[in-house]
Amino acid sequence: MEVKIHHRSRLMQVIALVLFLTLVWAYAQLEWNVPQGVKRSVMQARGTITASDGTVLARSVNGKRVYPQGKLAGQVLGLMGATEGLEGLEAAYNRALEGGKNLKLTLDPGAQAAAEAALAEAVPKHQGEYGSVVVLETRTGRVLAAASYPPFDPNNWREYAPEARRNRPFLDVFEPGSTIKGLVVAAALNEGLTTPDTLYNTPMHRYVGGRWGSNIGDAVAHPGSLTTRQVLQYSSNVGMSHIVEHFAPERMRGYLGRYGFGDYVDLPTVVTSTGRLQPLRNWDDLVRATNAFGQGMSGTTLQLAAAYNSLANDGLYVSPRLVESEPAGERREVLRPETARITRQMLQAVIDKQIPHQAGIKGYALAGKTGTAQVSGAHGYSSSLFDSVFAGFWPAEAPRITIAVMVHGAKIDYHGSMLAAPIYRNVASEVISRWAAIPTEAPEEKK
Repeated sequence: MEVKIHHRSRLMQVIALVLFLTLVWAYAQLEWNVPQGVKRSVMQARGTITASDGTVLARSVNGKRVYPQGKLAGQVLGLMGATEGLEGLEAAYNRALEGGKNLKLTLDPGAQAAAEAALAEAVPKHQGEYGSVVVLETRTGRVLAAASYPPFDPNNWREYAPEARRNRPFLDVFEPGSTIKGLVVAAALNEGLTTPDTLYNTPMHRYVGGRWGSNIGDAVAHPGSLTTRQVLQYSSNVGMSHIVEHFAPERMRGYLGRYGFGDYVDLPTVVTSTGRLQPLRNWDDLVRATNAFGQGMSGTTLQLAAAYNSLANDGLYVSPRLVESEPAGERREVLRPETARITRQMLQAVIDKQIPHQAGIKGYALAGKTGTAQVSGAHGYSSSLFDSVFAGFWPAEAPRITIAVMVHGAKIDYHGSMLAAPIYRNVASEVISRWAAIPTEAPEEKK
């Protein structure tokens, strides 16, 4: 009798195990292999994503998510899993899209294509690792382009490494280098600490910071005395250390914060990085000086574009916008309008007098500033790894667009004037051509 009960018990255990495994298998099928009819229903109901002119960037066809423009804005759009968005806008707006709501972006397909093409030509040529470009509409902050390199086609996302899917303009953090000089000079002008013609003693090297300080040096040969406008033209670190010498740390850091550094961009739903501003308690003489030429702080290409857009927009910071239906973001006054205009004139002279062939377009008034930033690592700043940067706007006297460029890790001609500036020029040239802007004589810089 005991033997029969024992066998019956074993039989019941086997049956229970089979039933359990059957349930597990069935659950797995539901989770991992959604029935095709359900997939098709979900996909067909999913909203369409379009550019500002109505160009379809993402839609559902026969139960499949397709991206008709291929690589165009691929990293911005992101990608889909079986039934939901996994990255980019597909993930950020998943609930709205799966509810059938369409998404209209601020992106201009022409500007986006121009930015992607400029990166695709320049980054491999200079043996760079990756890069990004942002184009903003000056008055509104609308993002006309947010380009990344290497390219990414969400139609075939499994063929790409995760790094290729990265929305670099919004996520990659870097030290902006000398591009920050235009912003800091504007802040110093606004505070009455300098004027365009204030003259400074500028040897090629200067020790700053007392006992624990450092030797600051310049890369471009220049006269022993420079005015503020010449400090920008020669991109003098020594000159910048003089300009900010009496800038109260809390005031100078406050300006950088109002330019948008050290905080998230007010861009609803979309994931962005903050970059970093050192806490005020660390702001000694050396930190103040190095921040004046973009070292020891960091941000994204989107943040740099938004900051320069404050100069372009008569001193008013306007939060970038990517989705047309989203309400306008924060607007705040950073500079007096006259300060922004004077700074634009000086930045126009940077291009006209120093890099007309690299960043200028004959007959058009462009303005901006280069940067070549050493990349910081675990053992200090690298002597062989650089970020090539440029930020500027067009037209200088009454800007319509603001452009920021960053390329990381170029091995050949990595200086901002050699790499990032020509990318800026090529993107601006394409936009100017598409908008059929009439050439004008560039106005002379006011003295």
